Amino acid sequence: MGGRGRGPGGGRGRRRREHAEPSAEDGGTTSSSRAEKGEPPRDPVEQARAICLRLLTGTPRTRKQLADALRKREIPEEAAEEVLSRFEEVGLIDDSAFADAWVESRHHGRGLARRALARELRTKGVDATVIDTAVSQLDSEQEEETARELVARKLRATRGLDRDKRLRRLAGMLARKGYPEGMALRLVRQALEEEGEDTEFLDDEPY
Repeated sequence: MGGRGRGPGGGRGRRRREHAEPSAEDGGTTSSSRAEKGEPPRDPVEQARAICLRLLTGTPRTRKQLADALRKREIPEEAAEEVLSRFEEVGLIDDSAFADAWVESRHHGRGLARRALARELRTKGVDATVIDTAVSQLDSEQEEETARELVARKLRATRGLDRDKRLRRLAGMLARKGYPEGMALRLVRQALEEEGEDTEFLDDEPY
């Protein structure tokens, strides 16, 4: 009986106990255990770099968006700043290019006016000077032409409605996209007149 305890079964028991150390999977990895396995200690800079690269895959992001993501993952501020600054140096973060692309895409894709585009870029943490430069790509003529196209596309869907309701619905659509109230009312009136609607008695009350 005593010899059996020192035999192969006892040896296997000892080996199981030797391997019952905390592991990465159970969240108990320690610096010593990682060193024993030949793994380097967890470096916050490396973590920050990996997070940023993953987030930048497939879609550009602003510096603030990445900084917020690192903060949520509790990356130390110093490590985050080091990685973000380095990414800016090599062009992986470029808020100016981001803003230019955003204006181009959202204006032609969604018909957004300069005011709405600036508001969206502010929510993404883009600097005011960068925003001003980006939205200046759109001049008043281009903005008005896009607004006319939006009204023309939506005009048919309002047929059959009261004239006053048509005016408010179409002008309200433009307002939600950032177009000034005066421009919106003027363009909608013109579109209704061209269609044959009598807009003489439509009032100027806000929509």
